[in-house]
Amino acid sequence: MHLIPQQERRRACTVYFFNSFSVAAQALIGAFFLITLLHSHSSFAAGFYLQELGTPSSIGTAGTARTTNHYGAETAWGNPAGMTGLTKDTLLIGGQVLVPNIRFDSDIAQAGGSDGGNAGDVVVIPSVFAVKSISDKARLGFSIVAPLGGGVDYGSDFVGRYSAQEAALSGLAVSPSFGYQVNDDLSIGAGVSFIYTLFEMDIAVNQPGALPDGKVKIEDVDDWGHQFFLGMQYQLNDKTRLGLVYRSEAEIDLSGDFKIKDTILPITPSGRVKAGWDNPQLIEVGLSFEVDDNMTIFLQADWEDWSVFSKNTFQVSGGGGLGLTTVANLDRDFKDTYRLGVGMAYKAGEKKYLLGTSYDSSPVSDSNRTFDLPLDEQFRIAGAIIHESEQGLDYALSASFVYFGEGKVDQTSQGVRVKGEFDKNWGIFLGTTLKYEF
Repeated sequence: MHLIPQQERRRACTVYFFNSFSVAAQALIGAFFLITLLHSHSSFAAGFYLQELGTPSSIGTAGTARTTNHYGAETAWGNPAGMTGLTKDTLLIGGQVLVPNIRFDSDIAQAGGSDGGNAGDVVVIPSVFAVKSISDKARLGFSIVAPLGGGVDYGSDFVGRYSAQEAALSGLAVSPSFGYQVNDDLSIGAGVSFIYTLFEMDIAVNQPGALPDGKVKIEDVDDWGHQFFLGMQYQLNDKTRLGLVYRSEAEIDLSGDFKIKDTILPITPSGRVKAGWDNPQLIEVGLSFEVDDNMTIFLQADWEDWSVFSKNTFQVSGGGGLGLTTVANLDRDFKDTYRLGVGMAYKAGEKKYLLGTSYDSSPVSDSNRTFDLPLDEQFRIAGAIIHESEQGLDYALSASFVYFGEGKVDQTSQGVRVKGEFDKNWGIFLGTTLKYEF
């Protein structure tokens, strides 16, 4: 690390400043220090709502068939109105593997270090869907899915370590739902997702002179929240079906532990951190058109209110066991996003083939993008093969390639500037499902 003399003098004064304070003041400084670190890199970045939910209609069509789906148990979560199209009780068990390749290429790295290699970790994501008929017109549904998430692990020597070394945001939703067929053309549905969210993060601390980096470690920051969803499907004519889904905002109030280790502070600040935000509401609309008995075309669009996620509140308490509290309001300048997609299904004998592609706009401009979740606009191309049998036991294989965009970053954290882009920034979802009708 190369410092100009003025920086060395300023950091020497910082050391003297810390050593001159009482224990109580030092603890308060520690709390403010953590808030400053969080603000410097806009942590808790959004883990976009995932389109891939371990099923052929979500993976294999790039999510374009989900809103008008009325033939699979996954509609219990995707659009509960579609459950009325199922003539038998159905259980669908799915699983998918995400294999990411996220590699940063730096142009400017004032503190040196490595570009972090492949910052993506392989993740296995299970899912379960069930639909039960309670009358000719009414259905009950149940699902367990991972509707949002994201994570990176750059290593301790990453050029952007003063923004993030490692970050992981994950969510698991348990969702009961209900669908009702109003008449031959109209079905409606509703449900609620009880969402468990977990966040963890490591950030390096930039220390003066030749001192090694310290670390801020944020652990077990979690909360349960809920999100309501409503669905409708309407048969416009013999060949065309309209689907509509609304998901409400979900208020998240995470709380967990933090520690600041190996710093020049005479004490090691530790305590509790709380973070509050709203996961955004969204509206999905879709059309399906039956070209003939064997082919169906899907169109899908959505709007997601990510600007409401932009403003977060952080509260840090503790530090030396003194119970001090610091509160900060952060704004990462997120904006609303939209999504467009097209897909198709083709039936040939006992097999059905699915294809799809979609585009998602970016919620953040290049100037505000951070290292904890370096997503940009997204492009998907996907496919699936479903084997249907008369015995009621079907299986499917699905795959989706997702390009996460260039992810340009120009960020100054703790006085250190890093500029570059993710020259490799993509992921592959591989999924398989078993469906049983009884």
